[in-house]
Amino acid sequence: MNSRENKPGEAAPAASPRHRPERAHPVTLRDVAEAAGVSTATVSLVVNKKKDARIAEETRQRVKDAIRALGYRPNAMAKTLVSGTSRFIGLVADGVATTPFAGQIIHGAQDEAWKHGYALLIANTEGNRALEQDAISMMLEYKVRGILYSTWFHRETDIPASLREADFVLVNCFAAEPGARAVVPDEAQGGKSATEILLRHGHRRIAFINATIPAPAKDGRLLGYRQALEEAGIAFDPGLVMEAYPDQEGGYGATGELLKRSATAVYCYNDRMAMGLYDGLREHGLSIPEDLAVVGFDNQEVIAAHLRPPLSTVALPHYELGAAGVRMLLGLEETAGAEAAKIHCPTVERNSVRVAARAKT
Repeated sequence: MNSRENKPGEAAPAASPRHRPERAHPVTLRDVAEAAGVSTATVSLVVNKKKDARIAEETRQRVKDAIRALGYRPNAMAKTLVSGTSRFIGLVADGVATTPFAGQIIHGAQDEAWKHGYALLIANTEGNRALEQDAISMMLEYKVRGILYSTWFHRETDIPASLREADFVLVNCFAAEPGARAVVPDEAQGGKSATEILLRHGHRRIAFINATIPAPAKDGRLLGYRQALEEAGIAFDPGLVMEAYPDQEGGYGATGELLKRSATAVYCYNDRMAMGLYDGLREHGLSIPEDLAVVGFDNQEVIAAHLRPPLSTVALPHYELGAAGVRMLLGLEETAGAEAAKIHCPTVERNSVRVAARAKT
């Protein structure tokens, strides 16, 4: 072993300093000007895209080439001070980031923002009002182009006072006051589409297990169910409508009452309720879809796609809600009248529905 022991009283040799790469200095306007052979004022005009500036096209191209070659980046904060706004869009959410399927709102907003040259500043507040206030204040300090204010489930909301200091759009929620722009799922259309899946397979005695909790989704999904029956020439039967808590236990607990209604098919308020119903039907020795066809709502992929059989459902359009919110904020889309813009809920058909027995004959 090739080593050297220290003699008594001899100090140990100093450790060699860790090599650190030199930090590159940012490229300045002056650097670009020198490379292009022009003044810094000319570079500034080109960087800020002053089309009315009297700069020869050859000179303008020479500056652009120097910018690319040197890797010059404009000072975004300086541009913000001049223009009064930044290339940021804020998104304040009460739980979207921690809710797997609702996180698509962020994905849709981020993709749409990038498409138009903006980046997203995201704050997940978990419903904490103090944190929400701080988040909005921070975004205002950064001179965001505007703010998307989102809730993880579709509901009416109060508009925070500080939000009014910015251009804003409500996403997956709405406010009662006129003039508040909002994008929400089309719950009635979704309920109608869910029922139509069963109608197309020949079912005529279709039950609906609705939620017990008051919400726009509860009213809208029932309305869509009734509209689909009416258009199919089937009289609405209140006896086929039940209510249960909108989770797995609620669906499981509703099984006994459902079986008393002699339905051939059932549309559930959400996928979690349908998952509980699956368990309840199996305990009664019944098979899906042979004995009862089942349709859910939400398209929670961790549930719907992995049930056996996989669940036919209607998807909440979270990605498109986020994207539409950005388009509305940027003035690329407008609502018709005072109502919130309603986003279509697409159907996702899997194997929990089959042609009704009497429709085969």
